[in-house]
Amino acid sequence: MSIRNISYIHHSALFTLHFFIVPKSLSIRSGLGSVLFWSVISAAFIGPGSVTACAIAGSKYGLHLLWVLTFATLGTVWLQEAAARITIATGNDLGQVITQTYTGTRGRWVSWTLFLAIFFGCAAYQAGNILGAVAGLSLLTGLPVPILTIGIGLICIALLWIGSTQNLANFLGIIVFAMGGAFVYVAFGTPVTSIELTKALITPSFPDNSLLLINSLIGTTIVPYNLFFGSSIVPGQSLSEMRLGIWVAVVLGGIISVVLLLAGLLIPGDFSYPHMAQVMTDRLGTWAGSLFAFGLFAAGFASSLTAPLAAAVTAQSLLGVRKNSSTYRGIWIVVMLTGLIFGLLNVTPIPVIVAVQAINGILLPFVTIFLFAAVNNRKLLGDTYTNSPAQNLSMGLVVLVTAALGLWNVWLAFQ
Repeated sequence: MSIRNISYIHHSALFTLHFFIVPKSLSIRSGLGSVLFWSVISAAFIGPGSVTACAIAGSKYGLHLLWVLTFATLGTVWLQEAAARITIATGNDLGQVITQTYTGTRGRWVSWTLFLAIFFGCAAYQAGNILGAVAGLSLLTGLPVPILTIGIGLICIALLWIGSTQNLANFLGIIVFAMGGAFVYVAFGTPVTSIELTKALITPSFPDNSLLLINSLIGTTIVPYNLFFGSSIVPGQSLSEMRLGIWVAVVLGGIISVVLLLAGLLIPGDFSYPHMAQVMTDRLGTWAGSLFAFGLFAAGFASSLTAPLAAAVTAQSLLGVRKNSSTYRGIWIVVMLTGLIFGLLNVTPIPVIVAVQAINGILLPFVTIFLFAAVNNRKLLGDTYTNSPAQNLSMGLVVLVTAALGLWNVWLAFQ
């Protein structure tokens, strides 16, 4: 059985799952609208980090790290659903609920610690975003890196200052998904049987020296700042609309991550962006290599708008910073400047991108512990919205696994 058949079975199973969990009263129009809305989450994690980490995983370790994407995709669904459920139940986002739960001196410590974790995580992401965007545009145009870095930075700052980011981010997100579609076609040419693929998706494996990359794959998929960002932008959705939107949008993003890894199997020697572009060109034609370069730029540029904004929105949520105040703008400017400094230093992008995704993978358990506590607050959420035993088991698994992998990575770093 081919990968195409596996993809068909996967989508059929997903449809069956939604048939049972989504009420029949949910209309096609509202369901589609919810999917399109929540695609902002999948577009946020399909950035330079995903392209780089997934392709390296395939190039260096074959199918051995495919299980990480299964875990990370499901983890994203479970955590984002919990954060959105809190907002639907209370009318407040995750940060506001945390500040209401922890008050006084203890509350200030919790709020500031969480904000600083998200802030430094966004700054780390921004370094990878700018480097990825510049790498894609350099591959496409051949222009000098400093000029491209300054140009991208100035455009991002202007768009964030005037607040006109949504339409452009949506357009660039479409380009990223188009690149993902091209990778789906490329993945069909990989010498992988359906049995090998299925086994790799569900069987944990830890090849030598792979722990940093495992944390990178988790950190680039379960993005910590998305938990605050996503919960702050929930429109007036019902529980069923929200669940359908998150499941479909995130699983589609996970499928793109899987095909990126499969495409990495075809890269000869060490991974590099020119090698990846050449693979696309050889399989589909010159246009596909250009699409990869533009898609890498688009992924980095769209994420370069999201990460600084997410840091400022988190400050608004946790610290009560007013939107578009000098402090609000100062926060996203510092995040933006962090990325620009890395870009102007002309550091090698791939190692930095992998490292910053791993940093966020290590920070993830710290953030999810507070989410876990909030979503089990029966006094706050009531019986309808509080976690069920199955949801606690799922979220607990994410917290324990990410904490274990993160601590293991820190221990090896000290060693």
